Amino acid sequence: MPRPIRVLIDGTPLLGNRTGIGRYTAALAEELASSSHVDMRAVAFTLRGWRALRRVLPHGVRARGIPSPARLLRAAWLRGAFPPVELFAGLTDVAHGTNFVLPATFRAAGVLTVHDLNFLGYPDELSRFDTRLPELVKVSAHRAGIVCTPTRAVADQVVERLGVSADKVRVTPLGVDPAWFTARPPNQDTARRLGLPSEYLLFVGAAGPRKSLDWLLKAHAATPDLPPLVLTGPDHVAGGGRVRATGYLPESDLRTVVAGASALVLPSRDEGFGLPVLEAMACDVPVVCTDVPALREVAGDHAHFVPFGDTEALAAALLEALEHPLDAATISARRAHAATHTWRRCAELTVSAYRAAAGR
Repeated sequence: MPRPIRVLIDGTPLLGNRTGIGRYTAALAEELASSSHVDMRAVAFTLRGWRALRRVLPHGVRARGIPSPARLLRAAWLRGAFPPVELFAGLTDVAHGTNFVLPATFRAAGVLTVHDLNFLGYPDELSRFDTRLPELVKVSAHRAGIVCTPTRAVADQVVERLGVSADKVRVTPLGVDPAWFTARPPNQDTARRLGLPSEYLLFVGAAGPRKSLDWLLKAHAATPDLPPLVLTGPDHVAGGGRVRATGYLPESDLRTVVAGASALVLPSRDEGFGLPVLEAMACDVPVVCTDVPALREVAGDHAHFVPFGDTEALAAALLEALEHPLDAATISARRAHAATHTWRRCAELTVSAYRAAAGR
C-alpha cells in the first residue's frame, strides 16, 4: 500500500467564530483526519493564539504556527517564495491554502481553495488588512498546482478573471452534516433563551455588503404581513421589534433556529456556494434566494429565486413561500437533493486534487 500523502492545511479559519470558510475547513479537516490515504497537519498564520489550533483540530492532528503576523507573511509571499511554509511546519507533499491564500513552499505542491471572487468587483469593501488580497489571490492561484472551488460558477470565474488554465481547476462542492436532517424547531426554553418569536423569517451569515441585508430589510419593512425577521451570525444589529439578532450561534443552536424558521432568505448579490440553502432544505424549510449563478447551481429547482435588487419581487417570493407550505413530495425531493452533498465527497475530491498537484 502506498504511503499516505502528507498534507499541510491552513487551519487559521478554525480559530474564532466559524462562518462559511471556518465550517468548510473544520469539516474537511475531520474527513481528512479519518482518511487512511492522508497524513494531515495544520498550520496557523498568526503571531498570537496559534496554539489554540491544537484544541480545535481533530484528535491526534498536529498543529504548527508561524511566528510572524499574517500581514508580513502576505507581503513576503507577494514578493516571492520566502519564507517557505516548510521552514516552520516541516516537510510535506502538499500545502493547502484553505482560505484564498497559498503560502510559499520549498518543494511542496500547492492546492488553493478560492471560495468566490466577489471582492474583485468591490475592492473598496475590503478591510485595510485585505487591500492587496486581489493581487495575492491571483499570485496564489498561479502558484498552485490545483485550484479548488465550491461550484462550477466560481470555477468559471477563476478561469476568466484570474487567467488560470481550466485544466487545473477542480470543483469540490461543500457538504451537509447528517445532523441537519434530524434538526427540530426550538422548544419554548430555547426560543426564550435566544429571543425567538413564534414565527420568523431567517437570515444566516455574517453581516457585510455582499449579503445585501439593506435590500432584505427594505422589503421586510414594506410588507407588514411578513413575520419578524431574525438575523443569525456575527456583527448584526437588531432593527426594532420586527427585526431581531441572535449573534453568532454554535452549530447545535443554529440547526434548531433554522429548523424553526418559516423560511430562510439569502439576498446576497453574489455567493460562492450558499451552504445555508442546502441546510435549510435538509430540515424542510422553504428557501428564498437571489437568482445568481452559484445559488442556481446549488439549489437546483428547489428554491424561490428573485432578481437581485427587486424589492417587490423579494417580498412577493417571501409571501409565496409562507402561503404555500411544502408538500410531502417536494420535501422528499429537497432532502434527496441536499443529501447528495456530503463532506466525505468534498474530501474525496480534495484528496484527488492533492494527488494531481503532487503528481501521484
